[in-house]
Amino acid sequence: MPDTQDLAPLPAGLVADAVAAALAEDFGLAGDITTAATIPAGAMARGVIAARQPGVVAGLAVAAEAFAQVDPAILFEPVHADGTLIEAGTVVARLEGPARGMLGAERVALNFLGLLSGVATLTRRFVDAVEGTGARIVCTRKTVPGLRALQKYAVRAGGGHNHRFGLYDAVLIKDNHIAAAGGVAAAVGAAKRHVGHMVRIEVEVTDLDELDAALGAGADVVLLDNMDLAMLAEAVGRCRGRAVTEASGGVTLDTVRSIAATGVDLVSVGALTHSAPVLDLGLDFE
Repeated sequence: MPDTQDLAPLPAGLVADAVAAALAEDFGLAGDITTAATIPAGAMARGVIAARQPGVVAGLAVAAEAFAQVDPAILFEPVHADGTLIEAGTVVARLEGPARGMLGAERVALNFLGLLSGVATLTRRFVDAVEGTGARIVCTRKTVPGLRALQKYAVRAGGGHNHRFGLYDAVLIKDNHIAAAGGVAAAVGAAKRHVGHMVRIEVEVTDLDELDAALGAGADVVLLDNMDLAMLAEAVGRCRGRAVTEASGGVTLDTVRSIAATGVDLVSVGALTHSAPVLDLGLDFE
């Protein structure tokens, strides 16, 4: 089982900003008119958030922030930590406090919790599929706009690892860069002249000739894009001791283990963040 014991918490400011934007979208200019019309101002309630299907929980701090922003008097008590594998029916948090606030925050809290738990759950399935191969599962930049840091946190909660966070923290030379720069060697050479010595340079290659050019130019990481298994294995052999290898392109749960078995260091999966089904969780008053 992946070790998520050292899962670093999300920055509080980042969580607060994401939640505030979501609540503003939901409350609009008039607020929760249904709750205001039906629930007395002083009514109190207790409830539980429980999973309606098995999965890996992630995003409890984000859910807690939603309730806190709507009404700080709401007590939110997590029962399980992010990264925990849960069964259907498992209670993940208990709540107590003003009923109006709980109802107003409910959907935003569950939207975040379901989205992030879905990412963590799919990630865990990929991580489990490559267990014992030595390969790491990594995510991509194919994230919901504005929620990248949250989704990448959920990948870590599922036992996966993060690729670069944005355009700013690593060089990734892809096919269009290569075409516009005049070739693999030209693109790598230009990147080496431009960035500092602390920035790693990765190059996407689609065949062994491009791979040899990337290695010859001194790439730190090579992204082996849409290669068949035989070519992947050959590429890994050529890179051994010279560059980190990453396999990418249409990776599925059916194919990921055979890809990992070629000896690649990393397998990147866009589906972790762009196609993960939301985990079904619900809030029920007691």
